Amino acid sequence: MEELCHWIDGKEVRGTSGRFSDVYNPATGEVQARVPLATPSELDAAVASAARAQLVWAATNPQRRARVMMKFGQLINDNMDKLAELVSREHGKTLPDARGDVQRGLEVIEVCMGAPALLKGEFTDNGGPGIDLYSMRQPLGVVAGITPFNFPAMIPLWKMGPALASGNAMILKPSERVPSTSIALAKLAQEAGLPDGVLQVVNGDKEIVDAILDHPTIQAVGFVGSTPIAQYIYGRAANNGKRAQCFGGAKNHMLIMPDADLDKAADALIGAGFGAAGERCMAISVAVPVGQKTADALIERLIPKIEKLKVGPYTAGDDVDFGPVITKASQNRINGLIASGVEQGAKLVVDGRDLKIQGYEEGFFCGPSLFDNVTPDMDIYKEEIFGPVLTTVRAETYEDALSLVIDNEYGNGTAIFTADGDTARDFASRVNVGMVGINFPIPVPLSYYTFGGWKKSAFGDLNQYGPDAFRFYTKTKTVTARWFSGIKEGAALNFKAMD
Repeated sequence: MEELCHWIDGKEVRGTSGRFSDVYNPATGEVQARVPLATPSELDAAVASAARAQLVWAATNPQRRARVMMKFGQLINDNMDKLAELVSREHGKTLPDARGDVQRGLEVIEVCMGAPALLKGEFTDNGGPGIDLYSMRQPLGVVAGITPFNFPAMIPLWKMGPALASGNAMILKPSERVPSTSIALAKLAQEAGLPDGVLQVVNGDKEIVDAILDHPTIQAVGFVGSTPIAQYIYGRAANNGKRAQCFGGAKNHMLIMPDADLDKAADALIGAGFGAAGERCMAISVAVPVGQKTADALIERLIPKIEKLKVGPYTAGDDVDFGPVITKASQNRINGLIASGVEQGAKLVVDGRDLKIQGYEEGFFCGPSLFDNVTPDMDIYKEEIFGPVLTTVRAETYEDALSLVIDNEYGNGTAIFTADGDTARDFASRVNVGMVGINFPIPVPLSYYTFGGWKKSAFGDLNQYGPDAFRFYTKTKTVTARWFSGIKEGAALNFKAMD
């Protein structure tokens, strides 16, 4: 059995705690590796090393840091297939989906290549008699990223890219279920020219998370995971005087208006509801058709599309639509929520609970399931299922449908399918959700915008990637300057080369 490592000071380091977490192959149910769980003293050593390395890295001019990002991006692209294989092996995603995971992270690194422009301050001359004012954006120091299992490449890159390009050092704690991709990315960053110690990958469980939150040297924490843990991390980090951006759960609705192209809406729901086995915080888990005729026609279109979905291991080829969920516990929880939906009166139109794949009977597979006639008081509506289950809540009117989204405690993403521009504009203006799609089912913004939800989907006032990330990972210093006298230098007739 493979024994994985931490990444400390530019090399793989075995853990000393004697505690390990099993890394499963979700398709077979077998343990394929063990990852060490760090001790607080190991974290202390990594943070101390990162703090020393950060001083040199922060003094490196932004253009040179950007060149490291350029090389890093090139190496990620060159190693796309290898990284995707790591993602698929530990998470279970299909290879095309895993490549998408890596690609969306790479796009953030591409934005970080332009970091010098995003790190510029402001200047005002003659703010007073002989007085100039200017501001500088400076790195925080050592920061931490705590990332989830469902995007082993994308979200670590969302965290490390802006943090490192801004001149910080980062302690990255990936999910212990999918640790290998983060180590692989750290190796590529080193190859790209990132100095040893600037990026440390420390594996661990709650003990190491709490140690990160309490560590006095760590100045900021970025987290993605469930809402209860996001709220816990945000509160503890804030109590310790740290900046925190913590992104939690979701219950994303897609409204289907009577004038929508129902074939396109059904295709969108299939991809957004069942892609990656539903293990996406931006998955559409609630379809809201407006009007009984719309609902009947939508369900009629969904059933054959769902029944044709191919579920299997990533090794079965690129025509597999989605793979297993991450653990046996997740599989049991999803099946339990489906059972509760039946017990509470929802109509189970397609039941994916009994899926068995020959040769992979012990894998953590859940077939696609579709519910109709779901109501907001049911557990399958109230809870984030995080599995391949699409629920349908019928609405009589547009206002009823909009109220469902507005009244839900989560506010990560939402979408509307309609042919009417006025309805779309009204929806985008009024809905209290952070990311909105119009005839677009998974409205994850491009990397030069910013990603973030509202309500219980996010804690903190700055979002991930884009301009917000550079604001989060830097602090502003404003200087008021006046010079009473000086000696003017002679002329210089050549440019000084940039170091």
